[in-house]
Amino acid sequence: MREEPDFKFKQCLIIRNDIKMSCGKKCAQLAHAAVIAYDHADKITKKRWYEEGMKKVALKADSLKQIYELKTMADMAGISTALITDAGMTEIEPGTITALGLGPAKSEELDKITGSLALL
Repeated sequence: MREEPDFKFKQCLIIRNDIKMSCGKKCAQLAHAAVIAYDHADKITKKRWYEEGMKKVALKADSLKQIYELKTMADMAGISTALITDAGMTEIEPGTITALGLGPAKSEELDKITGSLALL
């Protein structure tokens, strides 16, 4: 067996678990979060994360309030964020906040913010 790599950087993608979305809808919302949060990250962090293999972790938040709290903590820590608001064309009401992307950033910094969240 191969030894698991030590990722110093990662991206956390967080979906709201309190609203009904199909699996495909959740995947699309998390993809939006990943792309936009990446776009907001600084050039050096992007490069280091990319070279490491672009680790991503999909997590669940229990409420909109929790999404806002996580975003606030990440903003205060200087971590790139992406708050995703749905257009309402398929499954949910327009303007519904569905997901949050954090990073890429140092894994240890993201763990301080997201360490209590359950995996999706």
